[in-house]
Amino acid sequence: MKQPLSLTWELESIFPGGSSSPQFEEFLKQLEADIETLRQQVAASVSPADSESTKSLDSVIELLQSCSGRLIQASEFAGCLGAQNQQDKGAVRLSSKVTGLRAGFEGISSQFDNVLRQTSDAVWTEWMARPEIAPLAFVLSESRDLAREKMSPELESLALELAVDGYHGWSEHYETIVGSIQIPYEDEEGTKQLSAGQAFNKLDDEDPKVRKAMFRKWEEAWGGAADYCADTLNHLAGFRLKLYKGRGWEDVLKEPLDINRMSHTTLDVMWDVITKSKPALVSYLQRKAKLLGMDALAWVDVEAPVGKSSGKIPYDQAAKDIVTQFRKFSPKLADFAEHAFDNNWIEVEDRPAKRPGGFCVSFPESKESRIFMTYSGTPSNVSTLAHELGHAYHSFLLDDQPLFNQNYAMNVAETASTFAEVIVSDAQVKAAADPEEKLALLEAKIQNSVAFFMNIHARFLFETRFYEKRKEGLVNAEELSALMEEAQKEAFCGVLSEYHPHFWASKLHFYITDVPFYNFPYTVGYMFSTGLYRLALEQGASFADKYDNLLRDTGVMTLEDLVSKHLGVDLAEPDFWQGAVDLIVADINEFLAMTN
Repeated sequence: MKQPLSLTWELESIFPGGSSSPQFEEFLKQLEADIETLRQQVAASVSPADSESTKSLDSVIELLQSCSGRLIQASEFAGCLGAQNQQDKGAVRLSSKVTGLRAGFEGISSQFDNVLRQTSDAVWTEWMARPEIAPLAFVLSESRDLAREKMSPELESLALELAVDGYHGWSEHYETIVGSIQIPYEDEEGTKQLSAGQAFNKLDDEDPKVRKAMFRKWEEAWGGAADYCADTLNHLAGFRLKLYKGRGWEDVLKEPLDINRMSHTTLDVMWDVITKSKPALVSYLQRKAKLLGMDALAWVDVEAPVGKSSGKIPYDQAAKDIVTQFRKFSPKLADFAEHAFDNNWIEVEDRPAKRPGGFCVSFPESKESRIFMTYSGTPSNVSTLAHELGHAYHSFLLDDQPLFNQNYAMNVAETASTFAEVIVSDAQVKAAADPEEKLALLEAKIQNSVAFFMNIHARFLFETRFYEKRKEGLVNAEELSALMEEAQKEAFCGVLSEYHPHFWASKLHFYITDVPFYNFPYTVGYMFSTGLYRLALEQGASFADKYDNLLRDTGVMTLEDLVSKHLGVDLAEPDFWQGAVDLIVADINEFLAMTN
């Protein structure tokens, strides 16, 4: 692996010229023309009367996949431009253009789904059995079943068109709010204004005075924007609820569960196992407070480091460590990570105007990924880097699949990413020779459990209750903060001395329109990946191939069927989930023993 590594990613090979790229403009122009061709083809399509007539729809399905892949390519490129510089007005314009194209495409897809819906069961069975179509049978059947639960194609198309300036427009408005956030920070050079992303990193500072002072300013800044955020969140939820009502959907979790291809039973069983395990986490948080000289931890102290790490971890060292640990599990995974580093797929520079948070996007046309984050040298940053590389590896394994079969659900996406995290964090803990270093690494690992079992549980509780309350009318900023704090107290079992009432305003995930309930799939992925890691420890080197095969099937199976096929496990039973929790509790017990 070449070093020193670049701190900024390379987007020129995707489309040269950034938001002024002539090639990207031409790409969008051709895509728009092809979407119009697709519209005409779908408008002329009728439900096949027999197996022979299904062949006339092969070209439509092919063009659907082609347009879908290019829309993803365009959307991710525009998103990367906006993330690297929130002041890039050209990126905002391009994002709006792509959103419009996507709405048109989704309307056409909805019309094609109606063709699928109206096909008789007998013809459908023969159609899906054709060798050319059989690989797509799961996705097409899924679309057909969902179409039967939606409004008429005309109403669905209208809803998608209205969503451009309504639903998605409010989501983009939130990005504008985030871009306007400026938080003052004093250091030896004087007072400077930090972006939301830069200020967020200060909340993890080792110095309690720094993080507590920043938390006050953070809460104050988001409190100042709370009314705008409340308007945005209310209108996003209102649009979604009206759409659900039109479709006859009562349960707000129906869509996110369908998207994640999992049952309500599986989700309930998982949360039940987690809730029963929380006393161990409470013991950990209480011990941590004692170690930090506090009666109880505040929200901003939950991720404060314990033990003495070797200081800030340089980016090059983090990359080297990640590749080393990946190689112990799978040379294929390690080689892929090296390729990502060497080819500048990763943006980590700490600078103003960047979007907060981290993400990974994949470009199906280029068969490449890009990773975005702001790296400041903390163990948490290293975990984020490994996490996003896990996402990229998952996409890499599906590069040779039909485009429709590359659309895996968020929960299994989070499985691949979190599994990569566990590989790195567990290996680091085991390799640490110095007790203080070992304690710091173990504690950082346990922090992930707190995040997935408590923080994300709080988000899930908040969002579920918010949607129920929103059915009755608008929910103002003060009520949203009260709901948020109530959910945090419940999820953290009341163990903290102070909470984060404006978390609902500061967290991007509540404002994402592509995927509703952008919370519980993280915990599903974490629990699933931990369960997989337990099996990897038991089965040794042979598990790497089984893991890859499981990931390759994530786009063509429900979660329950995926696990049954590759692991022989029933997720409606608590055993698999309990096995994952047992590994986590073992880490907590080791931490308690080391600090006794």
